[in-house]
Amino acid sequence: MPGRIEDYALIGDLQTAALVGRDGSIDWLCLPRFDSPSCFAALLGGDEHGHWRLAPASDGEAPFRSYIGDSLVLQTEWTTSTGSVRVIDFMPQRDRTPDVMRIVEGISGSVKMIGELRLRFDYARVVPWMRRTNHHRVAIAGPDAVWLRCDEKVRTYGRDFATYSEFTVHEGERIPFVLSWTPSHHAAAPRQDPEKSLQATLDDWQRWAEHCAPGLREADQPSVRRSLITLKALTYEPTGGIVAAATAGLPEQVGGARNWDYRFCWLRDSTMTLSALLNAGYRREAEAWYKWLLRAIAGDPADLQTMYGVGGERRLPEELADWLPGYEGSAPVRFGNAAVDQLQLDVYGEVVDTLYLAHQHGIRIEQHVWRLLLKLLEFLEEHWSDPDEGLWEVRGPRRHFVHSKIMCWVAFDRAVKLAEETKMSGPVERWRELRDLIHSDVCSRGVDKKRGVFTQYYGGAALDASTLFAVKTGFLPPEDPRIVATVEAIRRDLHHDGFILRYSTPTDDAATDAVDGLAGSEGAFLACSYWLCDALILIGRVDEARALFDRLRYLANDLGLISEEWDPVAGRQLGNTPQAFTHVALVNTAFQLAHTEG
Repeated sequence: MPGRIEDYALIGDLQTAALVGRDGSIDWLCLPRFDSPSCFAALLGGDEHGHWRLAPASDGEAPFRSYIGDSLVLQTEWTTSTGSVRVIDFMPQRDRTPDVMRIVEGISGSVKMIGELRLRFDYARVVPWMRRTNHHRVAIAGPDAVWLRCDEKVRTYGRDFATYSEFTVHEGERIPFVLSWTPSHHAAAPRQDPEKSLQATLDDWQRWAEHCAPGLREADQPSVRRSLITLKALTYEPTGGIVAAATAGLPEQVGGARNWDYRFCWLRDSTMTLSALLNAGYRREAEAWYKWLLRAIAGDPADLQTMYGVGGERRLPEELADWLPGYEGSAPVRFGNAAVDQLQLDVYGEVVDTLYLAHQHGIRIEQHVWRLLLKLLEFLEEHWSDPDEGLWEVRGPRRHFVHSKIMCWVAFDRAVKLAEETKMSGPVERWRELRDLIHSDVCSRGVDKKRGVFTQYYGGAALDASTLFAVKTGFLPPEDPRIVATVEAIRRDLHHDGFILRYSTPTDDAATDAVDGLAGSEGAFLACSYWLCDALILIGRVDEARALFDRLRYLANDLGLISEEWDPVAGRQLGNTPQAFTHVALVNTAFQLAHTEG
């Protein structure tokens, strides 16, 4: 049975990532990319769905784990009755093939170790053919081949469609294991020196992290540094795309049906991601993300999607994996994401806002990019008044979501500013007219007149945390009574034990007429709590923002990793993990606090 979501550590090579549990089991790994089918999927079921456990044979004290410095190299230590042992887990930035390396180090005494490698390709649908070659083993099925290499002193044997290992590690010994993936039609995976790879991996991360989190309050630096490292770990290095999370299918409500695939790149994250990277001084990564964005969206503006694959792929069909029971019985498990086909008008505002932010930081807007912007705005002029599925990718009917309209306003507002500041030609007067028209429309139809607050959608009464963007984007000034009233209402009515929900959801599992078209509820969406911090800062309540921010930081696990949501009642993380959106929000709020607090 998988552990709690917060029990997992992340290791990765900037092209894919694995989740390692406290018990020494790798329960999730997709090869060779983030969005490839998995070879370990115990996270979404049990051991029979694929995992690789390496741990002491006998029980001892609860293990202690940590990352080595500012790296993604994990070390887990066990103390048993006969001695203590450390397992070092990492994935070196790849040369040719993806590798998972595990080094077992004897700290004191002697410890008997056991390993269980159960490979299951294609999301646990395929049991590979395993054969021995010299002292190594290779598993092959379809397009995949995985090689396991280990020290000669390790005894390995097959049983029940798994490979087991047994050995004893003594004080001062280091016994390595290397798991490598290749296409099945290729020759054997190249041999690697795990010790050299470990040092190179540590050096790579140390160089990258040298200037993490400049200018922040000392107490904020550890969480911001780890968030930036996590954001880097979720980057697909060949293209610069950043996946929303390393996982698929982890539930927003344990036992519920809100289980999505987040191993793709969302346009809604673009401005906030760019801002976080630029604030932290990572211009190269910011420019790589920006260039990925421009490549992904090239084409007919009508075909603009909310998300793309790490290489810019557009076809991401959703599939129900009915052969997997789901995390703690949370079904159905989905791979792919049907939201790719939705109309989400806010992404047009995200794209133009990203272009403007890039310009503000000296990233040149080239002529072909400007021509693309003109076409996007032509499409938006015709369709801004249409209903859509909105930021949250609802599975219910389209509506006139207030956040979507605000982001349409952002698109024309930033276009006007870009034209004025770059002197590039465009129908600026028309854009000003549209900006004013949308502003008037939102203020007329998107505000509850009795309460003076922004609502989730035109004609509704429900609240939505995304309307905090009315102040974050400059749609209205912070002192406007509607802004203050909205911030207060969201804090009062969307709170879940002090943390913020995206919007109100049903509290039972029956079919409902909820706006998102889904039964069940979810936890507090953590990015929304950071947005509330930002809004509180803007309306002058800095002390309240600081108190909330400090409370949010403690929701991270012992390694500084945060998932999508938090269940205050059960005191546990929910949703896909680690979640880029949450870590980005943490970074941006920390910098905003630093700027405000001085």
